[in-house]
Amino acid sequence: MSPLDISLADLIARLDEELPDAGELARVSEARLRAQTLSDLGDQLIDHYVSKAKQNGASWTEIGDAIGVSKQAAQQRHTPAAFERFTNLNRHGVVLAQEAARTHRHDSIGTEHLLLGLLGEPRGLAYEILVAKGGSEQRVRDAVQEALPPAGEKALRGHIPFREESKEAIGQARRASADLGHDWVGTEHTLLGLIRVTDSPAARILGDLGFTPEELHETVRTETARRLAAGADR
Repeated sequence: MSPLDISLADLIARLDEELPDAGELARVSEARLRAQTLSDLGDQLIDHYVSKAKQNGASWTEIGDAIGVSKQAAQQRHTPAAFERFTNLNRHGVVLAQEAARTHRHDSIGTEHLLLGLLGEPRGLAYEILVAKGGSEQRVRDAVQEALPPAGEKALRGHIPFREESKEAIGQARRASADLGHDWVGTEHTLLGLIRVTDSPAARILGDLGFTPEELHETVRTETARRLAAGADR
């Protein structure tokens, strides 16, 4: 089996290139954030193939053996939950939302972080819709940045929980997918979920940018049909 086409040297070179003027301690902090993102993506990679194995009839005992843990540990860690049926692009957006919260030293993930996550995945339909309506990525990003709470005083370690409004938005994303008759939950559904939580920061940002729930729903319906016809990622 081939190793991943990535090396420590690649990661170091990219961080140094992107932060040429940063001090060594700032690079330590950034390296930790990127390590957390890599860890989150690794967990999602395992979850993806665990789901595939279950669909093909593998037992939790067999899956546990493949991962190197007990049946009970595998079942507890990888039983599909909130992000079941999320596309890879949408899962990546959630990881980026977590990273945004860490970067700003916030102790929870809000809808504004989820919106930043969608902006960080340019292959997603949500990004395309946001930029088309907002005029530019920077304009949308600036609007989100203005709504972010002040940065925390110290970097956070470990798990960062979702705020209740974010949990509701994720639930609304699944409902939006069902409403449209889709069997996946893509970035476009998360965008719909965000605007449906009407009293959330993300919904207010979207409203200020000119979005309405009804118009956004119709845009998603039309654009998903177009992307399906073209075979594009979601």
